[in-house]
Parts: sequence; structure tokens; C-alpha cells
Amino acid sequence: MSYVVSEPSAPPQVPSGGSLDTLREHIGAAARADRAAALDAWLASMFPAHLPGVSLVAVGGLGRRDCAPYSDLDLVLLHNGTAGIDRIASALWYPIWDARLGLDHSVRTLPEALSVAHDDVKVSLGLLDARHIAGDAALSAELIAATSDQWRRTAVRLLPQLKELTASRWATHGELAFLLEGDLKEAAGGLRDLTILRGIGRAGVADTMRPAVRAANLRLLDTRDALHLAVGRRVDRLVAQERAAVAELLEVDDGDALLRRVAGDARTIAHALDDAWRAADRLRNGRRRGAPAGAAVRRPVARDVVEQDGELVLARTAIGPVPDPSLSLRVAAAAATVRLPIARATCEWLAAFCPPLPTPWPPAARAALVSLLGSGPGLLPTWEACDRYGLIDAWLPEWARLRSLPQHHPIHRFTLDRHLVQAAYEASAYTREVDRPDLLLIGAFLHDVGKGLPGDHSVVGAPIAAEIATRIGLPPADVATVEKLVRLHLLLPDVATRRDLSDPVTITTVAEAVGDPATLDLLHALARADSHATGPAAWSDWKGRLIAELVRRVHTALDTGALPGPPEPDPELLVGELPAVHLDGDVVAVATADRRGLLGSVAACLAMHRLDVIGADASTVDGRAIVEFRTQPRYGSPADPVALAADLRRVAAGDVSVTQRLRARAMSARGGAAPRVVWHRAAATDAVVLELRAADSAGLLFRVASALDDAGAEVRAARISTLGSDVVDAFYLVGAWAEASERERVEAAVLAAV
Repeated sequence: MSYVVSEPSAPPQVPSGGSLDTLREHIGAAARADRAAALDAWLASMFPAHLPGVSLVAVGGLGRRDCAPYSDLDLVLLHNGTAGIDRIASALWYPIWDARLGLDHSVRTLPEALSVAHDDVKVSLGLLDARHIAGDAALSAELIAATSDQWRRTAVRLLPQLKELTASRWATHGELAFLLEGDLKEAAGGLRDLTILRGIGRAGVADTMRPAVRAANLRLLDTRDALHLAVGRRVDRLVAQERAAVAELLEVDDGDALLRRVAGDARTIAHALDDAWRAADRLRNGRRRGAPAGAAVRRPVARDVVEQDGELVLARTAIGPVPDPSLSLRVAAAAATVRLPIARATCEWLAAFCPPLPTPWPPAARAALVSLLGSGPGLLPTWEACDRYGLIDAWLPEWARLRSLPQHHPIHRFTLDRHLVQAAYEASAYTREVDRPDLLLIGAFLHDVGKGLPGDHSVVGAPIAAEIATRIGLPPADVATVEKLVRLHLLLPDVATRRDLSDPVTITTVAEAVGDPATLDLLHALARADSHATGPAAWSDWKGRLIAELVRRVHTALDTGALPGPPEPDPELLVGELPAVHLDGDVVAVATADRRGLLGSVAACLAMHRLDVIGADASTVDGRAIVEFRTQPRYGSPADPVALAADLRRVAAGDVSVTQRLRARAMSARGGAAPRVVWHRAAATDAVVLELRAADSAGLLFRVASALDDAGAEVRAARISTLGSDVVDAFYLVGAWAEASERERVEAAVLAAV
């Protein structure tokens, strides 16, 4: 028997460009329904006419009628053993591929589909969205009914597997509510989790699709529609550069407002899924409807807190006409310490009936806050649960301003609220290294509280942190320490990466600012916690070594008053033939007959070998020009030492071919925001510091060092600090540089070189 496959018509078109109003017509539930109807009609037009025992079924976004403008098609060709099914399938799939549409397809009989779904939870969950498109409607209806019935019977067995897969996906993609560039589909709280919620609801385990969840789902779908239209292709990750365009299409105020809206919706979905998992766990553990309930086992956990069915609830004695104001904090501290969730009813009761904390806080509340912040892995889920029910706002009114606040520097991974809680979590690893672990935890939690307000966030945040510390009941001396930690929390990393640690002025300045060894240790721990909480780009081994070296030298100055002496050149460079090259791990040293431009030429050679410069020192001893560089591989693989040494000798001998190659490469790489020069005339001994803030690019150090040399400035040291795509490079220029006109001339030369 032969079957006639219809000549395919054109697929529905997605607008490429056009006015905002035109693009907005393709966003929203009605637009998604129209897209699904158009795709249905197109697919049906290609399906063989009057073909018994074969049907085309849509799953995924098309099955739910919520496909985005550039979504893939998820299709199942269902049959009952029809001969020639492969030919029929090819006749359907090839026009879809020819139309440049993504396609996820399968060809199965009904028993095959049910068998795969029985053992594969992802397939089982996907078939719950099955919808008939064309062909044998009775066959499609049989599949839809059978998969729904099978899911209800097997869901309790399959849900642990689904939960494990979900946790793995979350570990890969993170939490949408706290990411500055999250995946709208795969991240925790994203659209993939809506599919799981629907599945748990279809299994009868819990009421998962409440009005708030449905509304969050629609807004996330709208956001994905707008993202597809703004980019012009399928993409689910909302990156910073697309945020403004998506916000404009959605008629949201700006990109920050959009990010906060997405964060709120993701939180709603994540909370709903958390409740659904707990309901499934209770069901699986034997408390099924109709089964003998028996007496619930209650185990004391802390004062006024007991465990029941794997959740924390209030002890009966805690519920009275006037509850203890510190009760909510004590419950949270207990939950984080034992890593158990707080029952939803308990959170709701605490939010409704726990009285406000007095000012200053009672000691029990203050102790509970410190215990909560220092609880380690239990802190993050407990804090989020308390925030969900408004408990955090009751403790800290400032939290409403900080919640979901975007951070615009590319090195940051999280929104501000999550960054602060993450910093406290990271600080808990250093509590045994400091005299006052309580102040470390509070300082880490409050260190960026000034962000989002005009001015330097460290300076602006210090009095806010002091006010909060006073409110929670810290004595004046401790309040002053917290204020200093917030004000100086960037001091150690900034100085370590941008200043010459062998310069006595550097050490004296830090020692005077810090004041005492105990505060220095607190700032050291806070710097590490802050960097780890920021993201991978904010920390590296070399940065850790520089900060540790700075702390060691400042400790010595505070304890004994001794200051570091000038750096001693490598002895091997002071004798022997010239030019001399010495490679030792991450240290590269070159000596040659005294001449200008050696610093820039060696920097160019290092750049050509894909070595990033962290710091550099230059000196002249007995007619020998000596430069020493500390480097790190740009892409992780070390440079070939033989080739590097050979090129360095050529450069030291005056060969300009290396610098010419780098100059050509660098000219094509320039770009970014306007650079800026800042002078620090009291930051060094017998020198001034010229600080360049600019976008990073290939050969930048070479160009700037060459410009300084051409301008007649002698560079005795350089410190290179990279922050994402930006750099802050500090150059120590020998002399007083008292004349403003001379500084302006050199500054102009540097900016022209950038």
C-alpha cells in the first residue's frame, strides 16, 4: 500500500526586526497560542491523508501550546505497527529540517512508548504534555490516557529519580533567583521546574499550580518570548547585554527591574517545588492518604523547637499569647544548624504572630543571628525560606532594598542579597583563624550593604552597618570594629594587587588604617570570603599569595615596627655575560646593558607567549638594567621555556620584531569604555603612582610602558590587577612629579596608548 504525503506548505514565520509594537504582538499567551495553532496546521498539512493506525503527537512546548518564537519542535510519530513507517517519518522530518527548525523526534508504537516511560522519568514526564496534531485521533487519545494513568501509578517510585536529576541540573545551572545571567529554562526556579510541578500535581501528590505559580510561569514565558525576539534566535540565558532590549519589549522600566521581576518569579517557582518535594517525601515515607496515621514522633532540637516528620515545628510551650520576639531567629538558627526545613505552617505562624524585635535586640536574638550566619551549608536554604515568608524584613528593614539588587560588574555572579548571605557562608570557613568570629560573620554579611546608594559603597555602607550593629545590641567597641570592616573591606585586595609590597609607605599606610592585629586578621578573612562569594574571576592563587604576603608584612609592622627593605635583584643577574635570562616558575627576569624601554619590550614578549603579568620591578645596578616579572599563564598551560628564553634574549639584544608583531595585534583589539588615569602622590617612597583604569586588551602593558618611556618617565615597579574585562594597572614613576603640566603630559601619552 502506498501513502500520499502532502506537499509541505511554508512554516509560520517569526518576525526578524520590525517596530517594537510589531514584535510585541508575538509576546504573550495569545501569541503563543497563535504560534501553536499555526504550527499545528502546518504539520497537519504535511501528514499523509486517511492513514489508519498512525498519528502525530506533540510534546514539550508545542504540546503545552507555550512554544517560544524560536523553540524546537518535540514530536512523536505514533503507530500500531504500520509498514513503511520509516518512510512516512522521513517525509515528515525532512521538511521541518529544511525549514531550519530544531526537531526532537521519536517513532514508537503505543507499547514502546509506555515501556520507555515506565523506566525513564524524563520520558514519562514529557508524555504528560502529549497533544494530538494529526492522523489517528483515537490512537493519540489512547496514548494520552495510558501515560496519564501510568504516571499516577508510578510517580511515587519515579519521583526520587526525578529529584536527583533535578538537583544535578541545578548544580550545573545555579539558581535563577540569584544569578545575574541565569538560564530561564534550566536554572532552579526556571521553566523546566514548571514541568516538574505540573507532573507532581498530575500525580495527586500536592496542589502545585497555585495562582501565584501560574502567574510566575506566564511572566517567565513572556520573558523568554521577548529574549528570542531580541536576539533573533533560540536562547534561554538572559545575559546582561540583552537585558535592556528585553525589558523594552516587555515594557518594564529597565534591565534592573526586569532582573528583579525574574528573580521574584523564580523564587515563587522554587518555593513551590520545594514544598512539592517535601509533600512527595512525606507520601513516600508512609504517610499516604488512607493509611493509619498514628501519633507523630516529635524530637526536641533546640529551645522551643522540635522535629516532626523531617521538619521543624514549634514546641507547644512556645505558642502563647505573647511570643518571645527572638523566637523566629532561634527557629531559623536551629533549622540551619541541623539542616532541616522549617514547616510551612510554622513559618506562616511566625510571620503572623512573632512580635517585632526591640531595640537593642535581646542577647538571645543576637546569639541566634550569629549562629544562623555561622551555620555553614544550612544557612542558604534556611535564609531563603525565612525571606520567603517575610521574616528577614522583620529582622532587618534594610533587606527590602537589597533583595534581588543587580550587581553590574562582570566578576559578580549573584544578586546583592545572595552575595551577602554567600559571603557569610564563606566566612564561616575562617572563624577559627580570628579572635572574634562573631564580628567576622556580621561584617561579612554587611560588607556590601551600601551598594545601590550613591557614592563609594564601602564609605556609604559603613554608617549603615554601624547602625545595624547598634540595633542588634553590639557594644560600642564592637560596633566600631564592624564599621571599620565594612569601610576597609577592599583595602587588602586593592593594595595587594595594585601596590608595591616592598615599599615601606605601602605597609605603613595599611598598618595605620587597620590599627591592630586582630582587625587585620578579620579583614584578611573577610577579603577571602568576599572574593569567593563574588565568583571565580574574583579569586586566584596569585591573589591569595599577594594578600597573604601583605598581611604578613603588616603584622610584622604592627608587632615590631619593622618595615620591608628594598627588593634584592636575582644574584645570577648581577654577574656574567649580558643579556641574561632567568626563568623560575612564575618569575621571569632579564638583565641587559642599561637602556630604555626594556620593561615594555619584555612585557611584549611575555604577551606573545600568552603570559599575563601580575607584577613587575625594574632597577639599574652597576650599569645593568634588570626587570623581574611575576606571571601567570593566560589559558592555564605554561609557556614553552626554551622558546620563551630564546625570544627574551632577542628582545634584550634589541630585536624589535617581537614588539612589532604584538603592536599589530593590539591595534585591532582596542575598544571598551573610556580609560581613566588617577595619580597617587603620597603612596610610595621616592615615587608617585600612576594608576590606569581601562578595558583589558592584548599588549596593554607593553603599550603603556612604551608610552611612559617615550615620555621620559622612569618606571621602577608595576602592579597589574585584572577585574573581569577591566584592568587597574599601577605604575611607580620615580621622582616627585610636582608639576601639574608634567603629569598632564604623561597622562595624555598613557591615554593615547590605551
